[in-house]
Amino acid sequence: MRAILFFSTLFAAFVLRSTAMAEPPKCAEIEHLSGRYTACTFDPAKETIRLYGAATLGKGGASYDQLNTYLLHNRQHMSFAMNGGMYHPDYGPVGLLVEHGRETGALNREDAFGNFFLKPNGVFWVGEGKAGVMETEAYAKAGLSPQEATQSGPMLVVDGNIHPKFLADGTSFQIRNGVGIMPDGRVAFVISKNPVRFHDFATLFRDRLQCRNALFLDGSISSLYSPEIRRHDRRAVMGTIIAVVKNLPG
Repeated sequence: MRAILFFSTLFAAFVLRSTAMAEPPKCAEIEHLSGRYTACTFDPAKETIRLYGAATLGKGGASYDQLNTYLLHNRQHMSFAMNGGMYHPDYGPVGLLVEHGRETGALNREDAFGNFFLKPNGVFWVGEGKAGVMETEAYAKAGLSPQEATQSGPMLVVDGNIHPKFLADGTSFQIRNGVGIMPDGRVAFVISKNPVRFHDFATLFRDRLQCRNALFLDGSISSLYSPEIRRHDRRAVMGTIIAVVKNLPG
């Protein structure tokens, strides 16, 4: 079994490297204020962005290797992946989660303690060749039925404005990752390479990537899978994973 997993992972890595060589770079390194970041952008009209949670990963969560092995059995592979939002100790989602059209976590509009509830929080969604980031109440009123969605918080940027509770001189520094929508509709996934404050992270999305809406995904579990830049955070086990999925050739 270990040999099968090894050669499956090796084959996937070969396919991913070959694919990356044939396509324009998706990921770039960015310096902004006191932070260094990796930003990866994808066009939802051309690439398949999926959410994987308990329905696929199981109740114990999963790593990138485990998800890729699952995909390989279905003649698919990941070209990119990132942790996709907050979850409970049992790896169930804290808020909304939609996996391939199936709602496996309900929209959470409660008030409580923690980053998820630092309102406004919001939803990242994908459907019909488009993607969006919306504040939770706006999402609830919109009546959308996306193919994929995950709820997290806080919002980083709301309609061009930085979250009102972020301080330019804040003292909380963490590795952070998030997602925003660029003016041309591309989805920007960003992870910091060093600990940064919320305010600086939000201004990266607004001022450098021109995102009018962006959502914080997490901090303490932030991780990235990108064969293009030879990054594979193997230690991570997650309850929700965002992945860009491709079919294997042949």
